[in-house]
Amino acid sequence: QVQLVESGGGVVQAGGSLRLSCAASERSFTPLAMAWFRQAPGKEIESVAAISWMGSNTYFADSVKGRFTISRDNDKKMVVLQMNSARPEDAAMYYCATSQTTNNASGSSQAYDYWGQGSQVTVSS
Repeated sequence: QVQLVESGGGVVQAGGSLRLSCAASERSFTPLAMAWFRQAPGKEIESVAAISWMGSNTYFADSVKGRFTISRDNDKKMVVLQMNSARPEDAAMYYCATSQTTNNASGSSQAYDYWGQGSQVTVSS
């Protein structure tokens, strides 16, 4: 059973930075595309960023372009979301996800097979 273990959530001041990490626990599993989504209270889940296996293709939601970066370490089966210039509207539960079938850096939740448990991000003003 593939598990995605997230870490790094917490409270960040508006304008500050926060780093979220997510690693796949199953040794025999090769994560292809990896992504981050988020869901704020009362809102639908939305895509944040995605990255292909080699990191050559990335996707960013318009709301985070120029502020967030996504990277991965395939040896560690890990994906990292670096959040910079945090805004109050970035506050949400953040979920990492990975696909075992597609390498497209997709912003669609349907492209992903496995999901993390969620990591809360709070932005203080």
